[in-house]
Amino acid sequence: MFLNKIKIFLLISICLIFFFLTYNDVKSEEINIISGTAKVIDGDTIRIGKKKIRLFGIDAPEKEQQCKKVWLTISFLSFNKDYPCGQVSTKKLENKINDKFLICKWINKDRYRRYIAECFKNKRSINSWMVEYGYAVAYRKYSKKYVSKENFAKKEKRGLWSGSFEMPWDYRKKN
Repeated sequence: MFLNKIKIFLLISICLIFFFLTYNDVKSEEINIISGTAKVIDGDTIRIGKKKIRLFGIDAPEKEQQCKKVWLTISFLSFNKDYPCGQVSTKKLENKINDKFLICKWINKDRYRRYIAECFKNKRSINSWMVEYGYAVAYRKYSKKYVSKENFAKKEKRGLWSGSFEMPWDYRKKN
């Protein structure tokens, strides 16, 4: 009888140790998903339901930010004009995803309690699309994931890259 109690104690102990060792592995592989109909807040922030989501790895111009683009070229002389690139970025994101079903895989929360996520519409990354078409830039401070998309947009002179602009993080520091 005494040996049976020791065997049961050892069996329970081994089971508990196994459980605690594998529990963290299961928890760390958990995928955090937010899905639903999206509403655009600005060029790099959306809302699904009551959850505010900051698009991971990208930075878009602020809503009030102005950029420059070539308005008129005469021979060797070019004339630039200001345009509301922050509003353009927001509008392009709205046209792409507003009131559409998105799936967002979030990895963290920022200091403003927004979810940091990569979002997909029909399996296409919205984050990647924004950078590829020049409506946002790769936010190298947090990720290098979209640098190749930014280089492509720059080479093709898409969106922001068709003129001149101040990087959004520099604009925020000044304003």
